[in-house]
Amino acid sequence: MATPEVFKTCAAMREYCDGARAGGMSVGFVPTMGALHEGHISLMRRARGENDRLVVSIFVNPTQFGPGEDIEEYPRDLSGDLDSCLGVDADAVFAPTAREMYEPGACTFVEQSVLTEVLCGAFRPTHFKGVLTVVAKLFNVVGPCRAYFGQKDYQQCVVIRRMVRDLNVPVEVVMCPIVREPDGIAMSSRNNYLSQEERSDALCLSQALAIAKKRLKQGERRSSELVAAMRNHINNVKSATIDYVAVVHPDTLQPVSVIEDRAVAALAVRIGSTRLIDNAILGDE
Repeated sequence: MATPEVFKTCAAMREYCDGARAGGMSVGFVPTMGALHEGHISLMRRARGENDRLVVSIFVNPTQFGPGEDIEEYPRDLSGDLDSCLGVDADAVFAPTAREMYEPGACTFVEQSVLTEVLCGAFRPTHFKGVLTVVAKLFNVVGPCRAYFGQKDYQQCVVIRRMVRDLNVPVEVVMCPIVREPDGIAMSSRNNYLSQEERSDALCLSQALAIAKKRLKQGERRSSELVAAMRNHINNVKSATIDYVAVVHPDTLQPVSVIEDRAVAALAVRIGSTRLIDNAILGDE
């Protein structure tokens, strides 16, 4: 198993990917902010299995953090991340600096309406502008590929897919299932911020989603009832503060009143000072 090549510049990373495609090889791309955990690894394994070349980016993107958010505290472990990439036989790692990705005076950004104004976008108004901009830049560097994202960031997947469609970007966006700890909590780099007691409290997110799925299976199709059941469960946890609990259309992210086919139950909850998100597809039972 060869050590992945590490590229620091856009030009070198682009040359590598162009060369792979020129040789008739497909490129699988997993964009990350590092601090890799089993959730990221699952994306990398799938990309490895479906493509000739696996490229992983590791870049803590400053433009997706709002004022007072945790960019300085965000975990960074490039050495450990490279070991993880080696473990899944990644071919190349793109690890640029902020200056490489955003030259001084950069004033061009990618914005999207409607899909970014709800759920997390309503609470983090600049977040998706930063996400879409950096993902567009990464897609421009890597070029035509399959790009793999986790369902835990469901809204992110939807807005990126729409950007790709609207701007005719030659990238196939693949959404992969949420990876959970044995007790049900969705894997996230931000779980590291939780105290032992908060870690236990954080189970209320996945438990609330399980309640919604159970109620739906029992025949309750009114979203208001499912939302109320999830809220009631989370509100019983003293350290939990709800940003939102919603049941939305899987493509438009708009609220649905009655679940006719499929919907998404989505949560954002602060456990202490740590903001966690989770979701579940409703209607797959």
